[in-house]
Amino acid sequence: MLTAKATKMRWQIIGIVYAGSLLYLLFQGGKASFMLFCILNVLLLYLLLGRWSGIGKVAGVRKLSNSSGSEHHLMAGSKLDVNVSVQIPGVWPIPYVLVRDVLIRQNGGTIPFEASFVPSYRRQGDVTYTTPPLERGVYRFAQTECSTCDIFGLFEHSGTFDSSEPVSVYPRTINIRSWQQLKRGAKGPYSTSASRLSAKETTQINGVREYIYGDRLSRIHWNATARTGEWKSKEFERESLPRTVFVLDRYAGAYVRQDQFELAVSVVASILDFGSRRSTATGLISVGETSEGFPPNATLNQRQSIMNHLVRVQPDGKTPLYKALRQSTSLIPAGSFAVIVSPQTGEDIVLAMEWLKRKGVVPVLIHLKEIGDDKFRIGEGTGGKSKECLQMLQRNGFIVHSINALHELPAALEGGSAS
Repeated sequence: MLTAKATKMRWQIIGIVYAGSLLYLLFQGGKASFMLFCILNVLLLYLLLGRWSGIGKVAGVRKLSNSSGSEHHLMAGSKLDVNVSVQIPGVWPIPYVLVRDVLIRQNGGTIPFEASFVPSYRRQGDVTYTTPPLERGVYRFAQTECSTCDIFGLFEHSGTFDSSEPVSVYPRTINIRSWQQLKRGAKGPYSTSASRLSAKETTQINGVREYIYGDRLSRIHWNATARTGEWKSKEFERESLPRTVFVLDRYAGAYVRQDQFELAVSVVASILDFGSRRSTATGLISVGETSEGFPPNATLNQRQSIMNHLVRVQPDGKTPLYKALRQSTSLIPAGSFAVIVSPQTGEDIVLAMEWLKRKGVVPVLIHLKEIGDDKFRIGEGTGGKSKECLQMLQRNGFIVHSINALHELPAALEGGSAS
C-alpha cells in the first residue's frame, strides 16, 4: 500500500511539472521554453516505456551447487551455495536488476537474500550467494522477485519466476565404529529370549562387489570379472544382528530446549547409520502429534524412509513415553533391541524399561542430559533424583547411557559400559 501511494504521488508531481512546462511554453514562448518542453516529453516517454522493459516476464533457473543428487539434501550445519541465472526478454535498456530470494523453513522461518547484477547485451545475468549454516528440516524457495528502476530511481518495475525444489537437511550424525553391547548384550542378564548375536557370513551369495586385496581365489566372481574387465568378488549374506527398534521420545513436556530434541534426533540418526553399515534390521517408533512407526527391516529403502521422517519430526507429542510404547507394541518383536532416546527419568521411564523386559526385549536407554548443564532437570525429578533413578536402572541390569552432547555417543557405545 505504501508503494502504491508513493507511485501515485510521484505521478502527481510529474503531472504538475508537465503542466507547468506546458503553461510556460504557451505564455512565455521562445526557444528555451520549447526545448524544455521537448526534453520533458522525451523523459516522460522514457518513464512510460519502462513499464514494457520485459522485467514482468522474467525467467530464471536456480542451481544448488553442493547438494546431493536430484532430491537436494545435505547435513545439518552445512551451507548451501545457490546460483540464480536470470533471462529478461525484450529490448528496452535496463540499468540493473535487483534479485530477491527467500528460503522458507518448514516451521515458517524465513531467510531472505538480496543481490544485484548488470544485464549483459543478451539481457542475461547471474547472482550467487551462500546461505548460513542450515539446521535440520525441509526448506523450499519462494518465488524469486526481480526488479529494476529507471535511471532516475522514480519507478520500480518487477517480475517473478518460480524455480523451487525442496531441500532436505538431514540431522547431524557421528561415526560409531562398534557397539559392544549389541554383540554381547543379549547373552547377559538383560534378556532371556534374544537370539544369538553373530555377523558371520553365510554361503548364500548376495551380489557382487569390488575386489579387495587379499580376497581368496574361491571368492572371485569370474563371470563378472570377464564381463567388466575388472576384478570382482562375491558378496555373501551375513547372519543378521538382532533387530533394533528406536524409540524416539517426542513428548513435548520432556524437553527443556529445542537443541535437546535435536540431540535426540541426531542420536537416532547416528545409530541408524551404524546399523545400516552392518545390514542390521532397524525400525522406529515415533509418537507425537501424528504417530508413525517402521517395523524392523534391513533394506536401504527402510533407512531412507526413517531418515525422511527424522528430517521433519518435532517434539509435539502429548502422550507420555510409556503409554506411547504400549500403543506401538506390534512394532517391537521379541528378542530385539529397543533403544529409547529420551531426556526423561522417573516412573515413566522405569515402567517403560520393565514392560519391554517382560516382552522379551533388550531395553537400552540413551538418556539425554540438558545440554551444557550437568544439573539437568527432567521428568518428575531434578538433579539428584534423576541420577538416582538412572543408577537404580543400572543396578537392575538395564543398559543405560547418559550423554550431554553428540560427540559423547561413540565413547558411550564403543566402551560397552553404561555411563
